[in-house]
Amino acid sequence: MKAEDFIKKLTEKSGERSKKDVLKFFKEDDNETDAIGVKFGTVFKLAKEFTDLPLTEINNLLDSKYYEIRMGAVSIMDFQAKKKSTSEERRKELYELYLNRHDRLNNWDFVDRGAYNIIGEYLVDKPKNKLYELAKSKNPWERRTAIVSTYAFIKKGQIDDTFKIAEILVDDEHELINKAVGSWIREAGKKDQKKLKSFLDKHAKTMPRVTLRYAIEKFDEPTRQKYLNKGK
Repeated sequence: MKAEDFIKKLTEKSGERSKKDVLKFFKEDDNETDAIGVKFGTVFKLAKEFTDLPLTEINNLLDSKYYEIRMGAVSIMDFQAKKKSTSEERRKELYELYLNRHDRLNNWDFVDRGAYNIIGEYLVDKPKNKLYELAKSKNPWERRTAIVSTYAFIKKGQIDDTFKIAEILVDDEHELINKAVGSWIREAGKKDQKKLKSFLDKHAKTMPRVTLRYAIEKFDEPTRQKYLNKGK
């Protein structure tokens, strides 16, 4: 399997969606990224067929200027990371590749596609220092990786890191970080609503409104109104 084989098969589907329609999901302005014009469902399906692509070839895909090709790369990494037969050594390599090439994973959906399995699941039983480093990054997508990765911990009932990282990011200026913080403290709150309410009691008056709305989405209406009235 080669990167060029993946690219050839993907470009054969060019035109099934307009480039403009694809690029509306791309929120970074890097003056480089273009689109082939392929549905993301097609990208994910083809990525699954290329699950065994070597890391060197995945790295080549990440060099592409095309949105769908880089999405294919992170999707292949994701499929490898969650494959039960994948060795711990390979999981570490995937983790390192994701972090080393984060400059190429420069949109919210690259993070949401890969952070849970590639970063979060790898760190479940390891020190979480890297996530706290990412949470303080100037790069918004690295900050998003920090909070999104904690979903792997939440699924296992480990919610402390989610709230600690949310403390770092709660006043972030980027809307897509605000939404991620709200979403993931909401998910952590499903495990411990008392901790979520404690976080909101502390921050509801000053946190971005969108963060608050995402965080309280699953509360009953009286509780939602209580926190909305506290918020700015």
